[in-house]
Amino acid sequence: MSKRLFLTTLLLAVLVMMLAACQSQATPAAPVVENTPTTAPTVETPIQEESMTTSNANADESNGEAASDGALTLRFINGDTEARFLINEVLLGQDKTVVGITSLVEGELTVDPGDLASVQVGEVRIDARGFTTDDDRRTNRLRNDILRSAQDAYRYITFTPTSIEGLPASAAPGDSFNFLVTGDLKILDTIRSVAFAMNATAVDPVTVQGSGTATIRYADFGISIPRVPIVASVEDEVILEIDFTAQAGE
Repeated sequence: MSKRLFLTTLLLAVLVMMLAACQSQATPAAPVVENTPTTAPTVETPIQEESMTTSNANADESNGEAASDGALTLRFINGDTEARFLINEVLLGQDKTVVGITSLVEGELTVDPGDLASVQVGEVRIDARGFTTDDDRRTNRLRNDILRSAQDAYRYITFTPTSIEGLPASAAPGDSFNFLVTGDLKILDTIRSVAFAMNATAVDPVTVQGSGTATIRYADFGISIPRVPIVASVEDEVILEIDFTAQAGE
């Protein structure tokens, strides 16, 4: 190819490229609304947003109902709940721990596993007539002279919780946790604030097992222990314990 022909061909190619570029700039792109109906309402997007907002509001309302429905009322199971007191004495020259036990304990708690901070614990009621010890004579004296539970007025010992501290935010089956329950303990005619150190385990979604302990001075509740020759001394403090299994009913 001659040099002249080569330059002519190159010049034509450059002209074709320039024309193509100009045409591309001058020709508008294919309209994006070509396939969009010309009658489409301009409020279509706000309508969808309103619908989504309403849907979300309904979902939130449903979630709120579900959360409230998640709360369970658990009641102490008879036979799997026990209250005890322990007091030390010197009997016939030997140290002895006297233990009184009763399974006549009533109580319930309302709890949402996903929001343990909202737990509500009802009154715990102990039938003091049910306390037994290792000696019938001591048991009779307990009912007639010490706790006086043989009298209807003093049959029940009650504990009414007023505050709960230290609970985790939530619990799953198998989790154990420690917390403190403070409340009004009523024995005989006296009510005093007492704190129980508690431990509980979520056995399954509808069952909780737990235990608690507190220490009181029996004299603070107007309790007196008769002196007998074979008992040299009795400690001033009494340990109170409770073991419970609480379960949701049908």
